[in-house]
Amino acid sequence: MKKIINAPADVIEDYISGLVAASPHLARVDGWPVVVRTPDERKDDARVALVSGGGSGHEPAHAGYVGHGMLDAAVLGPVFTSPSVDAVHAAIRAVATRAGVVLIVKNYTGDRLNFGLAAEIARAEGIRVEMIVVADDAALGDASRAGRRGLTATVLAHKIAGAAAEQGRGAEEIVRLVGRFLAGAATMGVALGPCFVPGATAPNFELADGEIEWGLGIHGEAGSRRGALVPSREIAGELVATLLADRALAPGEDVVVLVNSLGGTPDLDLRILHGDILRTVREAGLRVRMTWAGPFLTSLEMPGASLTLARADAETLELLGAPARVAAFPASTPVLPDDRVQTVPAPHRAPEEPAAGETDPLVVRVAAVVDEIARALVEAEPDLTDLDRRVGDGDLGTNLARGASAVLAAGDALRARPRVDAYLAAVADILRREVGGTSGPLYSLLVLAMSEELRDAEPIAAAWARAFVAGVARIRAVGGAAPGDSTMVDALQPAAEALSVGDAAGAELLGMAAAAARTGAESTAGLRPSLGRSSYIGARADGIPDPGAVAVALQLEAAARALATGTTS
Repeated sequence: MKKIINAPADVIEDYISGLVAASPHLARVDGWPVVVRTPDERKDDARVALVSGGGSGHEPAHAGYVGHGMLDAAVLGPVFTSPSVDAVHAAIRAVATRAGVVLIVKNYTGDRLNFGLAAEIARAEGIRVEMIVVADDAALGDASRAGRRGLTATVLAHKIAGAAAEQGRGAEEIVRLVGRFLAGAATMGVALGPCFVPGATAPNFELADGEIEWGLGIHGEAGSRRGALVPSREIAGELVATLLADRALAPGEDVVVLVNSLGGTPDLDLRILHGDILRTVREAGLRVRMTWAGPFLTSLEMPGASLTLARADAETLELLGAPARVAAFPASTPVLPDDRVQTVPAPHRAPEEPAAGETDPLVVRVAAVVDEIARALVEAEPDLTDLDRRVGDGDLGTNLARGASAVLAAGDALRARPRVDAYLAAVADILRREVGGTSGPLYSLLVLAMSEELRDAEPIAAAWARAFVAGVARIRAVGGAAPGDSTMVDALQPAAEALSVGDAAGAELLGMAAAAARTGAESTAGLRPSLGRSSYIGARADGIPDPGAVAVALQLEAAARALATGTTS
């Protein structure tokens, strides 16, 4: 597994150096893998200090939570390995106040032993030390003699304890507050793949392409079971159902929801899951009062997520929403009101209403050609996607197929338009709305320009040719491309010229334009792209035709077939 590191043995030291160098509120304890607040951020003796930590590989935990409103120190062990007793002891001594120190520890044997022994040593030195153990894993429940594993509820325990400590509450009260919260908190995770420890040549487990792992911990280990990959809403349903049952959460209760990336989950995926979870929790009758989504307690680059669900009373919400100045948690979190506005009216242009009476036969004939083009794009989606993947970002086929499908789905409404120009304007609206990237606006421009040219024209072949030429000119004016740039213009311009000079009619003339477009598209294989998606990869695009130009040729060929085979007349 490729990683941006110097050497596996140096990752913790290098991580601490990078984090502290970029964080004005952080320092390190000389000689120890301990991150603390800078002297000017240090608590006074009247306030309890908080220390947490554990194995590395969970970033931004735990050092990302050091700062005002959360931790005073984080102890970093090797990847997925508890820090040593001496490192924990050094952290306690570095931040201890007369009010005492509270340790927040995840329920893993190594963490409990090493933090526990360090606490005993500190107590023998006269430092008051209390310890909170987080055990929120709902996947294994109470089946193990070692107890539940400590998972992402740890982050919220940091926040509650940190806010209480800033308010001047004593160690015993902090332990009570966090313990009450943890009694109603549970976490479960799901992974789409494993992670790789720096220096390792293989992961701890493997998953097939169509599998997911349920109920895993945070140290790269396998979970409680595995199953088939299912959609986000089903993952949300399974996670929520498990946590509701585990903590006996009932309709009408207030809860907080934390959706955590395990490290390799894009925000796009995470927000989809987040929305499905919030919907599922509310459908179960619970009130979501606060919620977060992001990478809070990760497992290196593991793709997957965990859900933490917890009861929350008014005091808990106050502490969770209190200000914090740390690298990895929001500065403040608002309480979600029940009546919050989630949508606002969208500005829109009133569509032109279809004329009463019979459908315009010309619109029906034009729509038949457009539908044939749309079907060709849907069928060609894999080929266009593969071609675009070789020279660009691989989205052209998908984007065009999405727009084509939208046109086909709107077929009846489109065919009810009163005139051809109105029909084309409506198609342009769909393309602009549905086709992403550069292609959407450019195709919309082409069709819209054709609509404008045909508004007062007699719908004969010459008028259609002039309309297409006008559309190509509009694309060139707005997009800035010219023949030879290896873009869609290399197919559009030859087609426009064929339509301008040709003396044939109907299908024959369109066939000539399609042939010119195909020749132009094929010629782009010999060009070095200077504009568009392919221009960024230089020589690697040599010998590959431009996908946009190929798509233009494909569409004109489909239109010519429709006319030649009598789809329309």
